[in-house]
Amino acid sequence: MQDFPHHYVVAASARSDSNVQLASPGVDNIESAGPAEFGGPGDQWSPETLLVASVADCFILSFKAIARASRLEWSALTCDVVGDLNRVDRVTQFTAFSIRATLEVPDSTNESKALRLLEKAEKSCLITNSLIADSQLEAEVRVAGMAA
Repeated sequence: MQDFPHHYVVAASARSDSNVQLASPGVDNIESAGPAEFGGPGDQWSPETLLVASVADCFILSFKAIARASRLEWSALTCDVVGDLNRVDRVTQFTAFSIRATLEVPDSTNESKALRLLEKAEKSCLITNSLIADSQLEAEVRVAGMAA
């Protein structure tokens, strides 16, 4: 890992009749537009969906690093995030993120350890730690071959 501070650069551009083009060195460009809730087309990534995706992505990447360091064997992790956008004191802001994670592990796995590591990933996610909205995790561990 590099020393801090890290700097992440994104350039955004648009014409009056186009979607927003997002670019960052070394990665593919993506398009963004307003969500349907704000009068946009609703068929592109929006700043709102990108933020919620960042929470989900960061949670999984945090878990991968923690599981590797803790030598936890696992086979799959899914994560669904719902971001609540509301008005607080006349300011529109995200007020909460609900994270629903399902972890699949081999049958020899200590389930309580796996759950602790999921909770640690939620607490250490730099994206949610950087936001003023609360972040809450609802996690599930599934043992391979066991019915839910």
